Parts: sequence; C-alpha cells; structure tokens
Amino acid sequence: MKELLILGAGTGGSLIANKLVRSLPDGWRVTVVDRDDKHIYQPGLLFLPFGDLRPEDLVRPRRKLLDPSVRVVLAGIDRIDPENKVVALDDGTQLTWDLLIVSTGTRVRPDQTPGMTGRYWRQDVHEFYTLEGATALAHRLEGFTGGRLVVDVADMPIKCPVAPLEFAFLADAYLQKRGLRDKTELVFVTPLDGAFTKPVASRALGGMLEQRGIHTVTNFSLSDVLEDEKAIQSYDGRKVDFDLLVSVPLHGGSSAVHDSGIGDDMGFLPTDKHTLQSRDYDHIFAIGDATDLPISKAGAVAHFQGDVLHDNVMRWIEERPLWAGYDGHANCFIETGHGKAMLIDFNYETEPLPGKFPLPGIGPFTLLAESELNHWGKLAFKWAYWNVLVRGDDLPMDHRMLMYGKRSA
Repeated sequence: MKELLILGAGTGGSLIANKLVRSLPDGWRVTVVDRDDKHIYQPGLLFLPFGDLRPEDLVRPRRKLLDPSVRVVLAGIDRIDPENKVVALDDGTQLTWDLLIVSTGTRVRPDQTPGMTGRYWRQDVHEFYTLEGATALAHRLEGFTGGRLVVDVADMPIKCPVAPLEFAFLADAYLQKRGLRDKTELVFVTPLDGAFTKPVASRALGGMLEQRGIHTVTNFSLSDVLEDEKAIQSYDGRKVDFDLLVSVPLHGGSSAVHDSGIGDDMGFLPTDKHTLQSRDYDHIFAIGDATDLPISKAGAVAHFQGDVLHDNVMRWIEERPLWAGYDGHANCFIETGHGKAMLIDFNYETEPLPGKFPLPGIGPFTLLAESELNHWGKLAFKWAYWNVLVRGDDLPMDHRMLMYGKRSA
C-alpha cells in the first residue's frame, strides 16, 4: 500500500483529500492528520463580533467533511523528516509517506509582540482571527460605549489581507446602528503604504475609509503594545493611543514545518509558485496558507490551487512532467457595511480591475465597486463552502484569472 499523507485538514487539506481519494489508482491510501476534529469556517469569524453569527454556526466535525475512504488521524505534528519520509506525531506515532502534501495553514502569534497578551488581553486588546478571540470581542463590543477604536495590522503576511479593512467598515456600520459613531474615533493602522497591497484596489479602499471618516495610519509596523500608556508603538517610535484595540497579530506557519528545517524563517514551505511542488523536495507538495507564495492567504486561493495540485499529484504518480498551471489567482468579497460588499479578482501579474464577474457585461457580481448583490454573494459562499468547496467538488469558475468582463482602471 502506497501512502499519500496530508498534513492539515483545513480548507486546502480537506478539498485536496476529497479530490484525490476519488482519483488515485488502486494501491494508494489517503491519510489526513490534524490536531482536532473541529473544522472552522474562517470567513465567518469576521461576522461573529457584530452578533451576525454564533460560534456554533462556524464549526463542523472534520470527519464529516471528508470522504469515508480518507483515513483521519487526530494528533499534533511534532516533526517532519523528509529524508526518511516520516512524520512524528505528538502522541508518539510515526507515519510514513510516499507522497506528502503540506496543508498546515498559518496561525496567529500575539505572544510574539511584547505587551499584547499582557493585562489588557481579551479586555481592551483583542483579535478576531480565532474562534475564542472573535467570541471574546463580541462580548467586548456589546459593552462598548465609545472612545478610540483602533484596528491594527501588526505586519504581513496575514490570513485574508482584506479582513482588517472589512472589520473597520463593519465597525463603522455597527456603531452607527447603535448610535455610537459620533462618540467613536475609528483608526485603521497598517504596515503598508496604503489600504491594500495592489495600487488600484488600494486607492479604492483608501477612498472608502476616508469617506467613512476612518483615519488611516500607514507604514506602521507594530513593535509593542505599551500597557502603561495604553498605546501601540511602531519600530520607528510612532505611537497610536487606543481605548479598544482590535489587532491582527503577527502570523506564522506551522512550528513543525519550521522546527523540522523544511520551512522558511516564518514556518512557511518554500513552494514553486506555478506547480505547487516543494522547491527542495520532489516528493512534497503544498497548498493554501502553508506555502510561501506571493499571493493572499485565503480560502479562494486554496480552491484555485486545488485543480492544479490534483493534476500534478496524478502526473507525479504517473511520472509525467508537472503542469505549471497556477497563476496566483485569488478573489474575495470585501464586506463594506450597510448590506453591501466589493469583489476583487487578481493574480500574480494582474491587479484587481473594475468590471463584471464571472460573465462579461452580465456579472452578476460587480468588480471593484460596492453592491448589495456582492454582499449576498459573500453570505451565500458559506453554503458553497460547506457543501461544495471543501468536499472537493467543482465550483462554476475557472482556476485561472481571466480577463473576461474586466477593464483597465
């Protein structure tokens, strides 16, 4: 029996396991390893602090999302030995592989910023990138009566780079609804030189922040949280005071990837940007947030990578040349508050552009502009995620970034 071992049963790990278990030739087994049986719908964490979703709406058992033919092992990963093709688990078990797929994702590291997890942690200093954090923030916002609310991105890369902007937009709408907007100063703090990484989208999103009266502080890389002053400080010495800090903490890859010496300094796996094969080991591939690719760490990215990775695993097994088929395609709905959202679609070479998606002139979704239909598209994605995407089924969109329906900004 040959073993295809997948480390991680999040979005990327689940969808590729379900795709491959239906395609592999006889004599191959698919095994997936994860530390627990809780699969979290991460896009929903954004809505939890504002009372639009409940924690129980976002969690399902991993086993129920995986094909019954997939072997599931619940344990933490201790060490990866690529030379001997062995993974050591934290319960002492050792698993061998013939082909390995790393889908270990990324994790928030608030402990890496001095002062962040100090006396104000989960009181006036919060994050919404974990189920526990988003739930605690929901309780804090219920009791919020005004003051200076600071949304801060510690540094890049992070999961879903637009999520901090979405939080700022939704906070603006939430505070208006509660009659607290005039009593609240909203500040968006980012290490970037604008609202987003891509210039056209950055101008559009920056303009929306300005229209909503959300002050933006750019080029601010967080060095520490000053508890005595109740302020955040950048490496260049600038400070921003807060009454309530909503931070997107530093992110890192898997500690097992880092400690095993197969990742970069942050714990992400060096990956070929087009084939998704490890740049160092021909029997290792990667998908989703676990890679070091220069593209957003988001569920849509894992979905688009899935088609290419599936094809390349089959090619690898059949000893055929790999397909350099992934172009960095990413897209995401950006909640902008008041029942509207924006949609952006881009890849390695092409930044977000205005137009219609997915059908030229028809849409139904509007690119780089707000619409109510975009908002409903984002909400509908939750159903598609649970019932189509993670189950490895096809969604009606190409894995490539297409120019149909787009126009120059």
